[in-house]
Amino acid sequence: MALHGLADMTLGVRDVHAVAGFYDQFGLSATGTGPSPGRFATQEGGEQLRIVAHPHRRLLAVTVAADDADDVDRVRGAAAAHDVELSEHPDGSVSVVEPNVDVRITVAIRPRIQQVRLLTPDTNAPAHVARPDARAPAIFRSGAVSPRRLGHVLYGTPDIEASTRFLIDVVGFKLSDASPGIIAFLRCSADHHNIGLMSSPVPFFHHSSWQVNDVDEIGQGAQHMMTNFEGCSAWGLGRHFLGSNFFWYLRDPAGNFAEYYADLDQIVDDDAWVARNWAPDKSLYAWGPAVPMEFISPPDLEEIAAAMAAA
Repeated sequence: MALHGLADMTLGVRDVHAVAGFYDQFGLSATGTGPSPGRFATQEGGEQLRIVAHPHRRLLAVTVAADDADDVDRVRGAAAAHDVELSEHPDGSVSVVEPNVDVRITVAIRPRIQQVRLLTPDTNAPAHVARPDARAPAIFRSGAVSPRRLGHVLYGTPDIEASTRFLIDVVGFKLSDASPGIIAFLRCSADHHNIGLMSSPVPFFHHSSWQVNDVDEIGQGAQHMMTNFEGCSAWGLGRHFLGSNFFWYLRDPAGNFAEYYADLDQIVDDDAWVARNWAPDKSLYAWGPAVPMEFISPPDLEEIAAAMAAA
């Protein structure tokens, strides 16, 4: 009985067709056609991305998967205890709105994603020949990759402490790691994080993150995207410090980042993991290219602020 990950997300953009074309090449499988093209599935998670028309780019909603009605009832009780408005839905799910960023968070009963273990040849290493007389299979891969599932989303919030408290106290997330006042990573599954928060003067959507099999698929997917969308590479290849995962970020036509990731820390025993506060130099990466300025401060923040003020 527990929360067990992100079921799906809804992304608002101005040009649905252009952004849908990006995620099609990114490796997600289109489930919507005709006048509603912006729906995509992963290999194992089912339909996990919806793209809808909106005056400016933003994360509109996420669904958090729960095992059973007791988990949903707990959210009802927490919302009442914290005087948070809650919406009930015919399917038994409930929704609350993260007040600092106006993102709707729905908690719904969903089956756990069943992932198939991929058995691949071991890697040759000093004093360990795991692949004698054979080339690495990865060198023959080409084209798009196919993400296994949605891992996490990260958004900017003007009050990172309040957003953190809301996710923990009302929705039921747990803090994994943080750099106080800068970034926080929270989980609702064994993944090190399912939602990331970064401090920002304006609420905005930063990135979605999609699991692939290994670092070779990260590179393969990024190369395919750079071939098809000139200038889309935003940051990578690298390895994060918080979460430990390999990463490569690509920029979609609306200005959102989409991340391929692999080898994320897994927290299977909450008692064995100690959430820590880390210095700012540990908040983003262990190694990789220098962090681009647009990754920390997107160039369209003033445009987003103006659009929000006009709404």
